[in-house]
Amino acid sequence: MKKIKLLVLAGFIAFMGKNTVHAATYQVKTGDSLYTISKSYNTNSDYLKAANNLSSNLIYPGQSIQVPTIRYTVKAGDSLYLIAKGYGVTLSNLRFANGIWTDALYVGQVLTIPTGGNSTYVNPTSAYVISCTSSEVDLLARLINAEAGGESYSAMESVGAVIVNRVKNSTFPNTITKVIYDTSYGYYQFTPVANGMINKPATTASLNAAKAALSGLDPTHGALYFYDNTATNSWLRSKTVALVSGKLIFAY
Repeated sequence: MKKIKLLVLAGFIAFMGKNTVHAATYQVKTGDSLYTISKSYNTNSDYLKAANNLSSNLIYPGQSIQVPTIRYTVKAGDSLYLIAKGYGVTLSNLRFANGIWTDALYVGQVLTIPTGGNSTYVNPTSAYVISCTSSEVDLLARLINAEAGGESYSAMESVGAVIVNRVKNSTFPNTITKVIYDTSYGYYQFTPVANGMINKPATTASLNAAKAALSGLDPTHGALYFYDNTATNSWLRSKTVALVSGKLIFAY
C-alpha cells in the first residue's frame, strides 16, 4: 500500500507541474499547521504538500497555501472512476486528495476534488463509448455480477470491458444485448445466460463496474475473451493472455 501511495504522489507532482491549477488561496495564521488546514478543506497534509511544492510540514504565518475548494457528495451508483472522469481529473489524483486507496464509497460521503480539473461536474454517463439503453446497462451489470461477483472490482470492470470490446469489434454483434445473448454452434457464449444466473439482480458494485467499462475503462487493454482458471477449452487457452485477475483470465 505504501508503494502505491508513493507512486500516486510522484504522478500527482508531475501532473501539477504540467497543468494550470485552479484553487483558492489560504493565508496561514498563527497556530495553523498543514494538518489543521487540510482538515478544514477535507483533504490531507500530503496533498497540500504536493500541491504547494513543500519539502516539509513547516509553514509560517502569512504564507499563501493553495487549497482545493470543490466538494462532491457521493450519490447512488457513483464510483471513484466516474467521479474523477466527471471532473476531468485522474483517478490516482482523486484517491490522493482524499486518502482513499480502495474502491469503497458510501452515499452521502463528501469528497474533495483535486485542483487542475473542471470546476463543475460533467456526467460521464452521457459519454459512453458505445450506444446503449438503460436496460442494457442493467443487463451488463447483471452479467458482471454473475460472472465475477466473487472476484475483485478490477475483475468486474474487466468483464464489462470484454463486452464493450466485443460490441466495438466487427467480428461480434453490435449491441450489448446481442453480444450477451450470442450463441455459437447452438450454445450461449456466457454460462450465466444458459443457467439463468443472468436474471439475478445487479449489485451496486457490478453496476458501477458496468458504467466504468461503458465509459472506457479497460484494465485488459482490449481483451475479447475471458474464462476461469479451471477451463479446459484448448481454443480459449491458445489465446494471448491479457490479464489474470483472481480466478479469471482475460485474453485477446
